[in-house]
Amino acid sequence: MPGSRPLIVVLALLLTACGVAPQPSMDTAEQDSFEDDVRTARTLTEQFWKQQFDRLGRTYRPLSDFIPYSGRSGPACGDRPSAPNNAYYCPKGHFIAYDQDWMEALWSEMGDGSVYLIIPHEFGHAVQVQLRTDLELNVRMELQADCYAGGTLSALVNSGALRAEPGDDSELLLSLAAAGDPTDDWLDPAAHGTAEQRQASFAKGYRNGVGAC
Repeated sequence: MPGSRPLIVVLALLLTACGVAPQPSMDTAEQDSFEDDVRTARTLTEQFWKQQFDRLGRTYRPLSDFIPYSGRSGPACGDRPSAPNNAYYCPKGHFIAYDQDWMEALWSEMGDGSVYLIIPHEFGHAVQVQLRTDLELNVRMELQADCYAGGTLSALVNSGALRAEPGDDSELLLSLAAAGDPTDDWLDPAAHGTAEQRQASFAKGYRNGVGAC
């Protein structure tokens, strides 16, 4: 692999103050393009999970596709149509799709950390399917995917595949806070967890690795 690439994740603040909402921090100098970050996040995350499965003596099944779309033009997942402002893993087709306009807007407004959070989170769902994870509540599946994302990024930073920059912890906190549910309703089948729960799950994975998820 070529030398480390600048992007995200110094989690000093995230690991010590998960409930604190930071001020936005933008990377402005020598930043990779949105397309570069999406491609790198996908490639490195998939490489990481292949290595994890190899260590377990299992075979990782690569995604069949990785699909950008705009608005409502994305691929359906069974009988469920795509939705704008979304990214999702579809187990029926074993693909990830993402609203490119929405994710690029997050990348512009919140920094590249949003891309390196969303994509590893969706890969987390692909891993759950391959491991046949069956948690009773949807929110537990979502929080585990956040934990997997944290563990993935920690491993990539520690291996030198990614390089942290000042302000990256704030980008991740802001992205997780923006994606949190307004209420703590674990029985809601669409629940993903509150901002604090999502931040804490990500931090757990970052501190302890994907095996702790």
